Amino acid sequence: MRRVVFNQKGGVGKSSIACNLAAVSAAQGYRTLLVDLDAQGNSTHYLSGLTGDDVPTGIADFFKQVLASGSSGKKARPPILETPFDNLHLITATAELADLQPKLEAKHKINKLRKLLDALADDYERIYLDTPPALNFYTVSALIAAQRCLIPFDCDSFSRQALYGLLAEIEDLREDHNEALEVEGIVVNQFQPRAALPQQMIAELLEEGLPVLPVNLMSSVRMRESHQACMPLIHLDPRHKLTLQFVELHDLLESER
Repeated sequence: MRRVVFNQKGGVGKSSIACNLAAVSAAQGYRTLLVDLDAQGNSTHYLSGLTGDDVPTGIADFFKQVLASGSSGKKARPPILETPFDNLHLITATAELADLQPKLEAKHKINKLRKLLDALADDYERIYLDTPPALNFYTVSALIAAQRCLIPFDCDSFSRQALYGLLAEIEDLREDHNEALEVEGIVVNQFQPRAALPQQMIAELLEEGLPVLPVNLMSSVRMRESHQACMPLIHLDPRHKLTLQFVELHDLLESER
C-alpha cells in the first residue's frame, strides 16, 4: 500500500500526519517506508534528527541517478536510512531537490518514482509519501506512484476554498495518469472542539458529500514537543489523546483497505 499525504496549502500538518501514521504503522509491525519529497526536509529531520551535511542525499541521489542514466536502462536506487524506530525506514530529502526539479521536468521523468516504488514493493508493506506544499514535479510523481491520497485540512476558510480546486486537480491527474489512485479522505487537523467554526465547517463539508474522515486530530503543544524531540507521538507519549487519535485514524484506514 502506498499512501501520499498532500495539500497545496502549507502549515496544515502534512509532514506531521505522514510521519505519525508511518510511525504507528511501523509500531504495529508493518515494514514501513517514508519517502520525503519536500526540499524543506521536515519529515527527514523529524524521523532521523539529522540536519545539514549529516543528512544523506536520499531521494535527490535517486533522481540524479535517473538523470545520469539517460536511456541506458540502468535501475536507479536511493540510499535508504534506518530510523531509530523499529520497522521504520526513510528516504531522505535535501534542498538539492529544488535545483533538480527543472532538469527532471525537461527530461520528462515523471514516472520514475512509481517504478522505484514498484521495485521496493517486496521490501515494504506500507509506503508513505510526504510531498511539498505545491503541485509540482515531485507531488505529481507521488500522486502517480501512490494508491491512496490523504488531504490534511485545518478548518480555515482559505483552506476550504483551496480544497475544491485541489480535489479537482487530483481527479484530473487520476484520470490522465493513475486510475488506481483513490482519495481516502480529508483529515481534519489542529482541531479545536470547543470552537464553533470548525464544527460548522465540517458539517457543511459533509453535507456537500466531501469525504471528511470521522477522526479529528486535535491541536496540541505535544505535537510541537514531538517535533523538538524528533520522536513521533507513538514513541514520545503513547497514551496522549492526540497519539490515540493517530492510532484510531491509522486503524480506520487499515480497516478500509
